[in-house]
Amino acid sequence: MPGWPSGSTRLACVIGDPVRHSLSPTVHNAAFRELGLDWVLVALEVAPAHLPAAVEGWRALGVAGASVTMPHKEAVVDLLDEVSDDAAALGAVNCVVVEDGRLLGHNTDGAGFVASLQGAGGRPAAALTGRTVVLGTGGAARAVARAVALSGAAEVALVSRDPDRARAVADSIGSGVVGASAAAVGEADLVVNATPVGMAEHPGRPCPPEALRADAVVVDLVYHPLETEWLAACRTRGLEVTNGVPMLVHQAAVAFELWTGRPAPVPTMTSAATARLGVAGGPD
Repeated sequence: MPGWPSGSTRLACVIGDPVRHSLSPTVHNAAFRELGLDWVLVALEVAPAHLPAAVEGWRALGVAGASVTMPHKEAVVDLLDEVSDDAAALGAVNCVVVEDGRLLGHNTDGAGFVASLQGAGGRPAAALTGRTVVLGTGGAARAVARAVALSGAAEVALVSRDPDRARAVADSIGSGVVGASAAAVGEADLVVNATPVGMAEHPGRPCPPEALRADAVVVDLVYHPLETEWLAACRTRGLEVTNGVPMLVHQAAVAFELWTGRPAPVPTMTSAATARLGVAGGPD
């Protein structure tokens, strides 16, 4: 970056949700150390009213990149110079690259999800080519649905408590994503919980485990706790399950590579994330 002193530590930052505040520095700084890069990622508290000033501050401070989490993912879009196709289609940015003073926005959530299943191999990777049901209509649900559809899935459906909203959101995503009723989970090769149901403040199960096929692959994007009640029940049924840590790590890995131009050390990032989440039941 022009103007960045030679030999100085490169600075990146994360703004948004406090839970991810505690995880992003842990994951990214472990990766920087592993590759011997003189980089550091710090967490910054930014109120919504101060977001425009904070974004402009990235240019002034020579910040190399930023991670953006809720509640800023959508609001930041109009403050950037350019956004990727994924970010434009989803109306949300979670990664910013600062290049020659220009702010370039990306959305790494969908790519991170697909990479997490491809990296797992076996049934999880194979499930990406079949029928997928995504539970929820929020930002994570939209990103996952779009990415899975574009990766070549036979069918991708959104399921919500409000069927009209599921259809409307699916139409806004395009790429072959459709809205469906709850019964669709019984035909799915891959079922993804992209709702907050299962977190401590949102107890419960997003759908009955017994409604799923015996050979279904189940992914719960919740990672705090590491195993939700629903995931445990699906595991007891003998289903192949995974929590939200792989997607968390792989979306961070995509951001790492956008910032540094270096392949991300995914095993190191995974170990850092699981160790952090395993302390006292999760991040502070």
